[in-house]
Amino acid sequence: MINQIEPSFGEEEKKAVNEYMNSGGWLTEFQKTRDFEAAIAKYLGIKHCSVVSNGTVAITLALAAAGIKKGDEILCPDYTFVASATAGEMLGAKITLVDIDRETLCMDFNKMKEAVTKRTKAVILVSMNGRYPKNIIDFVMFCKEKKILLIEDAAQSLGSKAYGKFLGTYGDIGCFSFSMPKIISTGQGGAVVTNNTKFYERMKKIRNFGRDGENSDHFVCKGWNFKTTDLQSVIGIEQLKKLDARVKRKKEMAALYRQILSEVKSIELIPISDETAICSMDMLVKDFSIERSGTSIERDLLIAYLKREGIGARPFYPPLHKEPYNKNGDFSVTNEVCDRGLWLPSSLSLTDDQIRFICSKIKEYYERQE
Repeated sequence: MINQIEPSFGEEEKKAVNEYMNSGGWLTEFQKTRDFEAAIAKYLGIKHCSVVSNGTVAITLALAAAGIKKGDEILCPDYTFVASATAGEMLGAKITLVDIDRETLCMDFNKMKEAVTKRTKAVILVSMNGRYPKNIIDFVMFCKEKKILLIEDAAQSLGSKAYGKFLGTYGDIGCFSFSMPKIISTGQGGAVVTNNTKFYERMKKIRNFGRDGENSDHFVCKGWNFKTTDLQSVIGIEQLKKLDARVKRKKEMAALYRQILSEVKSIELIPISDETAICSMDMLVKDFSIERSGTSIERDLLIAYLKREGIGARPFYPPLHKEPYNKNGDFSVTNEVCDRGLWLPSSLSLTDDQIRFICSKIKEYYERQE
């Protein structure tokens, strides 16, 4: 079976973990986590980094550090992983969903501007699979002008750039994830980055129960246990060393997929930027069954066919407005994209021959439909 996605660990991680265990480390967060944070900050060219237990927590910590509270409004794209919205709701904020741009799959800038109200305190800009809005600078300037916090949910985009600058470093605060499907993984884990020292100092307290110092039992604010472990950080340090090579390989994989699948008329390849590192290979199925039945089935039939051929594929996330979230608004673009989109295998272990095999099976499926 060719899995849709799987992590990639090597001898370097095994050796580092053994050395750490033999050193008498206590596993809990300590110096290795500080080293991991410093390495991430250096890689991204940003002042501060706080490594936390997962990507959802990263967004929650970012919002809490910036002062988001109960009743504040946060704008979030309708097409994203549910954690983008869950994080704000953990603080009691009101989530308002915004439709996406058809070409980039990111939040639509004009629809975002229309959704802003007097209660809007933050915009969560999600870069899906390394994609970014072509007008990302407009998001930055608009939020600065309106004094709205811009949080980048770059969970899927570590190592990806927009106009030469890393995604996750455009906003007031950027958030990343190190869960299993991500380009580097510590099993679970996440990171928050910022150039704002005031926000960072708040983060250090909030993520450690609200303590006023590392070993203090004096609590100066409300906080949580958002900490990670040194054991995960040991793995993360080794994974980060491989990031540039992985970005390069992801681009090569995407290019080969696109070269072959561009010949298939029944699918649509979503545009990408030459600078972008694609974390998953995605495409849209041209589903004529929607007109007949009002529902999308072609995408699911293709996924089932690939599974029978030993190939893992998965549908796009469902629109958040179809889940237990705000259902008010026009989400026509998200509806279409989520009905038709699927992710193909994109593990780092995937070979060129396997990519050619996958593409041949997609072609074979559509040839049978003719």
